[in-house]
Amino acid sequence: MKTNSILSVLAAALLVACGSGRSGDESPQPATKAPSTAPAVCPDEFSVRLETTKGPILIDVKKAWAPLGAQRFYELVQEGFFRDVAFFRVLEGFIAQAGIHGDPAVMARWRDRRIADDPVKQGNEAGTVTFAMGGPGSRTTQFFINLADNAQLDGMGFAAFGKVRDLDTVKKLYAGYGEGAPRGQGPSQALIQTKGNAYLKASFPQLDYILDARVE
Repeated sequence: MKTNSILSVLAAALLVACGSGRSGDESPQPATKAPSTAPAVCPDEFSVRLETTKGPILIDVKKAWAPLGAQRFYELVQEGFFRDVAFFRVLEGFIAQAGIHGDPAVMARWRDRRIADDPVKQGNEAGTVTFAMGGPGSRTTQFFINLADNAQLDGMGFAAFGKVRDLDTVKKLYAGYGEGAPRGQGPSQALIQTKGNAYLKASFPQLDYILDARVE
């Protein structure tokens, strides 16, 4: 199969399988509390530092690219949502995806907190950061980092809201499990939603994790 065809299949899988909490795909404060009803408005530009098991990942967020996406990412970081969250879907030459909380009780409180779509102003070039989705108006907590230029995602409505400064750490994230179940042998998003990190650490022990996240 040609490279473009493979990427098209992966892009379709990203749209169908990821981001929709209802389908079971999707200075910090403790993530155990309920989401804020009136989160602080994010700055026009801000940076987020993800501390991961492979080292730091720095993301520069631009509200002008995707205002609703930038606001949701800011809110999640400030709420402490990304603490001990796995990169559960890493596909070499395509994306590295995270954003399902390891505690099912926490995830349940965010599952239906969807945000409307942003128009695509910034394409999915290598290093950009974008929310996953399962159709229009379905973005919740899952995001991915583009590991290559994935222009095919632009026409599918995936609006990038930020960009990683350096992809070196991202490219070190463990990718050996491949595509997730049922399309592949990797983690099932439905089981992450219901069983959390206990399932991931028992069945997929080599996954990398976001240990913490903060706005810099």
